[in-house]
Amino acid sequence: MAKHLISIVGPTAIGKTALSIKLAQHFNTQIISADSRQFFKEMSIGTAAPTQEDLKVVKHHFINHKSIHDPYNVGAFEKDALQTLESLFKTK
Repeated sequence: MAKHLISIVGPTAIGKTALSIKLAQHFNTQIISADSRQFFKEMSIGTAAPTQEDLKVVKHHFINHKSIHDPYNVGAFEKDALQTLESLFKTK
Protein backbone atom coordinates (compact mmCIF):
# COMPACT_ATOMS: atom_id res chain seq x y z
CA MET A 1 0.00 0.00 0.00
CA ALA A 2 1.37 3.42 -0.97
CA LYS A 3 2.22 5.90 1.76
CA HIS A 4 1.34 9.52 1.08
CA LEU A 5 2.47 12.63 2.90
CA ILE A 6 0.89 16.01 2.17
CA SER A 7 2.96 19.07 3.10
CA ILE A 8 1.30 22.44 3.57
CA VAL A 9 3.75 25.34 3.65
CA GLY A 10 3.52 29.11 3.61
CA PRO A 11 3.80 32.25 5.71
CA THR A 12 2.12 32.75 9.09
CA ALA A 13 -1.66 33.25 9.25
CA ILE A 14 -2.70 32.34 5.70
CA GLY A 15 -5.00 29.45 6.61
CA LYS A 16 -2.66 26.46 6.72
CA THR A 17 -4.22 25.17 9.94
CA ALA A 18 -7.78 25.30 8.61
CA LEU A 19 -6.72 23.54 5.40
CA SER A 20 -4.75 20.89 7.28
CA ILE A 21 -7.73 20.15 9.52
CA LYS A 22 -10.03 19.73 6.50
CA LEU A 23 -7.53 17.40 4.84
CA ALA A 24 -6.95 15.39 8.02
CA GLN A 25 -10.70 14.94 8.46
CA HIS A 26 -11.12 13.96 4.80
CA PHE A 27 -8.32 11.38 4.95
CA ASN A 28 -9.07 10.33 8.56
CA THR A 29 -5.56 11.05 9.77
CA GLN A 30 -3.58 13.32 12.09
CA ILE A 31 -1.48 16.46 11.69
CA ILE A 32 2.26 16.66 12.21
CA SER A 33 3.34 20.26 12.70
CA ALA A 34 6.85 21.37 11.80
CA ASP A 35 6.34 24.98 12.87
CA SER A 36 9.42 26.08 14.81
CA ARG A 37 7.45 28.53 16.99
CA GLN A 38 4.20 26.65 17.63
CA PHE A 39 6.39 23.78 18.84
CA PHE A 40 7.14 25.60 22.11
CA LYS A 41 4.63 25.94 24.95
CA GLU A 42 5.70 29.48 25.78
CA MET A 43 5.28 30.90 22.26
CA SER A 44 1.53 31.07 21.80
CA ILE A 45 1.42 34.81 20.99
CA GLY A 46 2.23 35.86 17.43
CA THR A 47 2.50 32.34 16.03
CA ALA A 48 -1.08 31.81 14.79
CA ALA A 49 -1.08 28.52 16.69
CA PRO A 50 -4.12 26.25 16.42
CA THR A 51 -6.86 27.02 18.93
CA GLN A 52 -7.83 24.58 21.67
CA GLU A 53 -10.92 23.81 19.57
CA ASP A 54 -8.72 23.05 16.52
CA LEU A 55 -6.59 20.74 18.65
CA LYS A 56 -9.69 18.84 19.77
CA VAL A 57 -11.04 18.35 16.24
CA VAL A 58 -7.94 16.58 14.88
CA LYS A 59 -4.92 15.28 16.78
CA HIS A 60 -1.91 17.55 16.22
CA HIS A 61 1.63 16.38 16.91
CA PHE A 62 4.36 18.82 18.02
CA ILE A 63 2.13 21.77 18.97
CA ASN A 64 3.07 23.10 22.44
CA HIS A 65 5.34 20.07 22.58
CA LYS A 66 8.34 21.28 24.58
CA SER A 67 9.38 24.18 26.77
CA ILE A 68 11.92 26.66 25.45
CA HIS A 69 13.99 25.56 28.46
CA ASP A 70 14.09 21.89 27.40
CA PRO A 71 17.19 20.72 25.53
CA TYR A 72 15.99 19.80 22.04
CA ASN A 73 17.39 20.23 18.55
CA VAL A 74 16.53 19.58 14.92
CA GLY A 75 18.06 16.10 15.06
CA ALA A 76 15.78 15.14 17.94
CA PHE A 77 12.81 16.61 16.08
CA GLU A 78 13.68 14.60 12.96
CA LYS A 79 13.85 11.39 15.00
CA ASP A 80 10.55 12.10 16.77
CA ALA A 81 8.79 13.18 13.57
CA LEU A 82 9.93 10.10 11.64
CA GLN A 83 8.77 7.83 14.47
CA THR A 84 5.40 9.58 14.47
CA LEU A 85 5.09 9.20 10.69
CA GLU A 86 5.99 5.52 10.90
CA SER A 87 3.35 5.01 13.57
CA LEU A 88 0.70 6.82 11.53
CA PHE A 89 1.53 4.88 8.37
CA LYS A 90 1.17 1.59 10.28
CA THR A 91 -2.38 2.48 11.36
CA LYS A 92 -3.59 2.83 7.77
